[in-house]
Amino acid sequence: MSNKKFDFLLEQGLRAEFDQVGIKLDFNTGDIIIEPNKYIKVIPILLKGTIKVIRETNEGNELILYYIKAGQSCAVSLSTSLMNKLSNIKAIAEEKVELIAIPSSTSVKWYDSYASWRMFVLRTMDNRYDEIINTLDSVAFKKIDERLMDYLKAKTEAVQSNILNITHQEIANELSTSREVISRSLKQLEQKGILKLFRNKVEIFSPM
Repeated sequence: MSNKKFDFLLEQGLRAEFDQVGIKLDFNTGDIIIEPNKYIKVIPILLKGTIKVIRETNEGNELILYYIKAGQSCAVSLSTSLMNKLSNIKAIAEEKVELIAIPSSTSVKWYDSYASWRMFVLRTMDNRYDEIINTLDSVAFKKIDERLMDYLKAKTEAVQSNILNITHQEIANELSTSREVISRSLKQLEQKGILKLFRNKVEIFSPM
């Protein structure tokens, strides 16, 4: 594994432990990697693909908190494991994913033992905190068409493709609004030449 993506592997002793306890796992698109209301037993260190982290309401609506990309980990997983708390998020493979799973108990031990791992954890939580604040600001202060634009931009960047295989209902669920509202907003964007709508697919033309 390249050290360029994971600076903490440069610390003496940590690389050996990482190679010893880390388990390589593969997930297909749509697979649930972390479930809500359960203790997180492993910390995902992403090698390839994209994971979306969402907050799910009792009514079944979803709100995307952030995406995890190669070279990153899940801030909520790290924080809840340190505090020994139940998960309050769901993590789903946005596309085919390869990751290294580190036992949560090992992550806690490393936090006390290795400065580079501690910095990785703190940096991850700090970056995700900013993203969550931006998400909350978007929900609280932006109109649905602005939120939709932000959503499409984030999603295309996450999967590194201008073609999104997704339904209007799925977008509505992730933005906690109705399918009718999303369909109307998408049609307006299509009329402006920003995107093209297909069955269960959206192709983005213009930079957002």
